[in-house]
Amino acid sequence: MEKRKLGSEGLEVSAIGLGCMGMSEFYGEGDEAESIATIHRALEVGVNFLDTADMYGPWTNEELVGKAIADRRDQVVLATKFGIRRGDDPRDRHVDGRPEYVRESIDGSLKRLGVDHVDLYYQHRVDKTVPIEETVGAMAELVEAGKVRYLGLSEASAESIRKANSVHPISALQTEFSLFERGASDKVIPTLRELGIGFVPYSPLGRGFLTGRFRSGADFGSGDFREHDPRMSQENMAANMAIVEAIEDLASRHDVSPAQMAIAWVLAQGDDFVPIPGTKKVSRLEENAAAAEVSLSDEELASLDALPRPQGDRYANMASIDE
Repeated sequence: MEKRKLGSEGLEVSAIGLGCMGMSEFYGEGDEAESIATIHRALEVGVNFLDTADMYGPWTNEELVGKAIADRRDQVVLATKFGIRRGDDPRDRHVDGRPEYVRESIDGSLKRLGVDHVDLYYQHRVDKTVPIEETVGAMAELVEAGKVRYLGLSEASAESIRKANSVHPISALQTEFSLFERGASDKVIPTLRELGIGFVPYSPLGRGFLTGRFRSGADFGSGDFREHDPRMSQENMAANMAIVEAIEDLASRHDVSPAQMAIAWVLAQGDDFVPIPGTKKVSRLEENAAAAEVSLSDEELASLDALPRPQGDRYANMASIDE
């Protein structure tokens, strides 16, 4: 697996990472044994960049990842996030960027993961009530203390990225990006490239929609948050299928899966892009990792670039997104 650099501070990871969120929540029932096997297989095929967060589960995803890497920590570039607090009701969540919460959060994550440091620590969402300079200042203290090696942000605006980077170098920004969501192209990605910050697209498969496996809401299992995804609502899904069909057509000409074609397009955006498709199955992990071998011509990339933007908002409630 090719390696790519994120930022200018020395962080190097596999060209494709593994998003671990769905192993514990949001995409239906999980299977711990299969999830751990998926993480182990990822490392075997060279996918060493693992992504989790304290709020996934909540809390349990970090424990699962920690269990999976307990005897192979030196093979892993480990990323986790803080900043979204959750209550007893799954819908009860709010953003917290206070410096004292930063310090509290890292200690909890290290304990659950069973490690003495994380390689990349993200602020999960920007707290609009706390100056980001204060939050990142507290994160920088964690680097000095040896608890964190590199700093990242998630779903931050271009303005917030500039402010954060003025306090401490930011190595990576994580934001949703795919042929199903290209909002970051307008202001965020140019800012990252100006500042020398790497980009970690999550949901490069459009939350699974670009795989072609979902043709209606009935295809989602129980407990799957996509049932409430505006872009996958009955009124929008039919129109958005045109994007999937174009990907399927090009994938068939390359004799690859639509998922591999969608990831290949993200990889082709630049060697500062490191997508982290999520899965909880070994077979899907192997399929996604093989996307690194897909090569697209300029004409093919242009045809994908020209696909329409999807209908519908990204989230039912966009209030937590820093724009």
